[in-house]
Amino acid sequence: MKIAVLGYGTIGSGVVEVLERNGESIAKRAGEEITVKYVLDLREFPGSPIEDMLVHEFSTIAEDEEVGCVVETMGGIEPAYSYVKECLLRGKSVCTSNKALVAKHGAELLEIARQKKINFLFEASVGGGIPIIRPLNQSLTSEEILEITGIVNGTTNYILTKMSQEGATFEAALKEAQDLGYAERNPEADVEGHDAGRKLAILASLSYGMQVDFEDIYMEGITKITDTDFKYAEVLGAEIKLLAQGKKVEDKFYAMVTPKMIREDNPLYSVRGVFNSILVKGNTLGDVMFYGSGAGKLPTASAVVADVIDATKHWGTNITTIWSSKKLALSDHKEAESGFFVRVPEAEEAKAREVFGEVEEVKLSAAAGVVGEFAFLTKKMSEKAFEEKAAKVTVLNRIRTEWTAE
Repeated sequence: MKIAVLGYGTIGSGVVEVLERNGESIAKRAGEEITVKYVLDLREFPGSPIEDMLVHEFSTIAEDEEVGCVVETMGGIEPAYSYVKECLLRGKSVCTSNKALVAKHGAELLEIARQKKINFLFEASVGGGIPIIRPLNQSLTSEEILEITGIVNGTTNYILTKMSQEGATFEAALKEAQDLGYAERNPEADVEGHDAGRKLAILASLSYGMQVDFEDIYMEGITKITDTDFKYAEVLGAEIKLLAQGKKVEDKFYAMVTPKMIREDNPLYSVRGVFNSILVKGNTLGDVMFYGSGAGKLPTASAVVADVIDATKHWGTNITTIWSSKKLALSDHKEAESGFFVRVPEAEEAKAREVFGEVEEVKLSAAAGVVGEFAFLTKKMSEKAFEEKAAKVTVLNRIRTEWTAE
């Protein structure tokens, strides 16, 4: 199998490295040797091992019938979408790590691959090196998936872990994440929940077999979480995590990315640092959890190469993936229910108790440096009901909880 790699950035160079480092064992598993014939990039790499493979024109790859599989690690929608679509139409399987591409065009590209009896594979688009796409597509096909919840963004999980364990402010934790290369200089896609939203769109589309559009998912980031919130979380025996959650409740489907307080009985409680984890709840299987390195050069490249092996083993046959282009109608997130942790000024305690009814007070000592506040847990209620009540008091902050007031 001769392959081409589109984009020689972090992941693309990782793919070449994994193929070189593990070439012998990869050949055994694939049933034949896999070699890189081309690497497409606008830049020059003098003295690099890929210097002789480097091309600057996509047409060189598209028109070469020897290339049976193309790896797309460019990122973004264009020109990735145009290149991937042309490769598939020309009968070349494609393996990608591009979550934006898969979330927007996954159903269409899978259909082209099915018609051409080749494969469009994207294990690395969610969870980096964690196997989750293949289990959803193959191992869990007997299940009706009731819920899929994940910590799928390593940047935000690193920031929240720093805030939890070291009492850091959001700004200080973000700067450290940037200094270590975990966060981009412009971290908006991560901290506002958009990256997690795209990954949730892919997971939900596969879980329910229909198109879930990224734009339809309610997304709320972590920029409003403060070190004070973590002081309360510690008293409550909770952690604050950014959760991407797709849920089926009777005949309704919800998809949301929001910060949530969770306790030790939730398997995601102890997922810290840049690690990712995805929890799948099936109607007969119950809970199953996937955990590991959610990003990084080699873990992500390893997942891409696993797809290349799969494409090689299944040359001439399409691996069935149920993902219809028919759109799944998501229910209004305001109908979704949860508990809420709420902070209001101390002067509004009586008003808050009147508005919210029976609540569970959360007390912090003056030693914790928090005075002048009244904090409490609500009963379970819909987002809409909470908003109506919250409009009657001054809410300093609120975080959804996995549990509710006693």
